[in-house]
Amino acid sequence: MSESSGEGSAETSALMSAPAGDSQRERPRRRSADTDSAQARQEEQEEEEELKYGASHVIKLYTPVTLCMVVVVATISSIKFYREKPVTYLLYTPFHETSDDAGTIAWNAFANAGILISVIVCMTFFILILYKYRCYKFIHGWLILSSFMLLFMFTYIYMEEVLSAYNIPMDYITILLCIWNFGVVGMVAIHWKAPLFVQQAYLIFMSALMALVFIKFMPEWTTWVVLGVISVWDLIAVLCPHGPLRKLVETAQDRNEQIFPALIYSSTVIYSTVMMATPEDQRQEGPVRPARRRSGGDGSDQEGGFGSALNDASREERAARRRQRMEAAAGTQPPAGQPQPQPHAQFVEDEEERGIKLGLGDFIFYSVLVGKASSYGDWNTTIACFVAILIGLSLTLLLLAIIKAALPALPISIAFGLVFYFATRAVIAPFADSLALQQVFI
Repeated sequence: MSESSGEGSAETSALMSAPAGDSQRERPRRRSADTDSAQARQEEQEEEEELKYGASHVIKLYTPVTLCMVVVVATISSIKFYREKPVTYLLYTPFHETSDDAGTIAWNAFANAGILISVIVCMTFFILILYKYRCYKFIHGWLILSSFMLLFMFTYIYMEEVLSAYNIPMDYITILLCIWNFGVVGMVAIHWKAPLFVQQAYLIFMSALMALVFIKFMPEWTTWVVLGVISVWDLIAVLCPHGPLRKLVETAQDRNEQIFPALIYSSTVIYSTVMMATPEDQRQEGPVRPARRRSGGDGSDQEGGFGSALNDASREERAARRRQRMEAAAGTQPPAGQPQPQPHAQFVEDEEERGIKLGLGDFIFYSVLVGKASSYGDWNTTIACFVAILIGLSLTLLLLAIIKAALPALPISIAFGLVFYFATRAVIAPFADSLALQQVFI
């Protein structure tokens, strides 16, 4: 109240003593009104841009998910090796479901799922502790070793089975050269720099390859129980206040750092800009033009959505940048008697990756569900699970647009997939078979 009365008295004295001062007082007001209107226009433009930008990247997210599931389904349908019952199983599934008793099979499946999810939980907290204490070399070394095994050893097994299934002769020297070139390019693309589509292609292939490993070397009912349990864990790890994945993302945001490569599929890249910061440039509005585009391992693996989380760029950071631009736009030229500031070069790196990011674990378990359904040879069930995954992903993206916070991508899609699988296999498939036997067509 005192400040308002003080400003009113000052304006009254100015009006009364010097009318010329009125125009001087009005200029800051008009400048402030222009700044407010410019800020409102800027916000409207950014909201419209976000809507178009987000819609395009949602569409771009469907393509890799669909492609990964298609690769897995095509492989299982054409290569007998991935449909046969394995001789050896994963180390984390010691119970092999060899009994004919339903109760024994059930507790074997839940025991295997409990052991596997316990390993996943321990590893998640272990990575969080290492990241919290900045043990980056150890984490990157472990990820590089995992990528190396997938791109070389498991790719060799996959290539050998493909050549055997299609009866294609090839000598070992040619195979080794192909594996060497494929693996080296993949390591460079994932952990260093490469065109974005090359990196995305390698991430999709690695996810499909890992899904095939799970389908091949996990017992049948253990696979279905693991899908349900991993969805619950994904929900807890991302949405709980002290969930490990949420803490990991928040820590990376606080440090303004990128999360590790080989874990996140991103639909966009980072733009970096070099510009001259002059008084005239500071008063200009609008986005800064990109001068260089950076992609590759350090470009597509930024924080948002580690593991199974979907995340967009922080609105608070964008609002802070808008305020800085508006404050710069409201600045005035220094008096004529003072020296003009010299332009200086300034490197501005905008790490706001506004595309949608999806954890590779989501790719893997989506493909495990659809691939396991296709292993029984029922295309009705396979297509039903495929549609269910995309419906669940669409609902997750809709919630992401409403909530504007990191969300787990597995629970809704896996829940829809499991419901569609058992409903189709138990109800729709027998009904369709009976119609076919009786030659009744609808």
